[in-house]
Amino acid sequence: MTPTPPTSTDDLYHELALTLLPGIGPQLTRQLMSYGSSAKNVFALPPGKLRRIPGVGEATLKILTGPARGQAQAQAEASLRKAEKEGVAILFYTSKQFPARLKLIPDAPVLLYYQGPANLNAPKTVAIVGTRQATDYGREQTEALVRGLVPHNPLVISGLAYGIDILAHRAALQEGLATVGVMATGLDIVYPAAHRKTAEKMRETGGLLTEFAFGTQPDRYNFPQRNRIIAGLADGTVVVEAAAKGGALITAELALSYDRDVLAIPGNVSSAASAGCNALIKNNKAALYAEPADLEQLLNWDAALYQTGKFQPTPCYSPDDFTGEEFALVGVLAAAPGRELHIDELAWRAQQPIHTVAALLLALEFSGVVRALPGKKFGLI
Repeated sequence: MTPTPPTSTDDLYHELALTLLPGIGPQLTRQLMSYGSSAKNVFALPPGKLRRIPGVGEATLKILTGPARGQAQAQAEASLRKAEKEGVAILFYTSKQFPARLKLIPDAPVLLYYQGPANLNAPKTVAIVGTRQATDYGREQTEALVRGLVPHNPLVISGLAYGIDILAHRAALQEGLATVGVMATGLDIVYPAAHRKTAEKMRETGGLLTEFAFGTQPDRYNFPQRNRIIAGLADGTVVVEAAAKGGALITAELALSYDRDVLAIPGNVSSAASAGCNALIKNNKAALYAEPADLEQLLNWDAALYQTGKFQPTPCYSPDDFTGEEFALVGVLAAAPGRELHIDELAWRAQQPIHTVAALLLALEFSGVVRALPGKKFGLI
């Protein structure tokens, strides 16, 4: 479903204000939400109850009840007006329109700003990343890679940066594929500015996405944060060209940590632009990509096998199919090593009472989503 521009609802106003408080990161936001049930309730909690929430010390209490609170609320009101005016969807992590794949990573953002018609929960998604100093070989391989994706009509994701990123976006536009650029700035600041025209085309047929508030400048610390969203949105990440060090390798490592597939296009052993790709393949961190069939087989996208039903895509759980509490458990299990956890650990990570978790797990077992394992462990099917 394509996100719709937000309206100034009470819930969204408080959710946005909560994320704009200084020093209240994603993990603490989820902790506060687990105790307050809603952002509005969090702001209504008295100091005594706030103090009893794990992670809330005197400094945090001062932020939640002091002048910073009013400043965040004023900024939230202004941001909502700007979002409505410009057709920007503001998606809190409890929203059904929030990307389901992204909810499954442990360090997911809690709020996104999105502009564009592309479906962030498309059936097939792929990230294409690489060096900012792309060679002619990198350009040729990027264009060939995107052409090979056309039969599957996936959402193509990249970072709008110089080099391979912008080549991937432009190739997707050329081939009529939806493409989303994940930004390290606010949606109102296109960086680099040289890519503004491409970004405008993407707003019309694909989309622009960021976790950063309006007005956020391209601080260098924002780019590694941006990379985790690229990796978390994609079923698989393809590294076209990468030097021995760089942001593309960070994205690949993040994808691996999320148990997502990584592919790399090999290059000449003497080419510095392909040193990172060759190392990923050599160290068994990435599958070799030479033709579309390599990606199709790794991600179970092979058309013929799809038709026979022999292979099915890796399940991407949708929040529409669960209650909020159930989906929280699914997300925790999906991010766990081996996609399984002891019930006590699961309850702690989900911030839910053990008796509630036990009842939810029973319901999820009956639904065929989880299975009980020896030693009071549970895993996703």
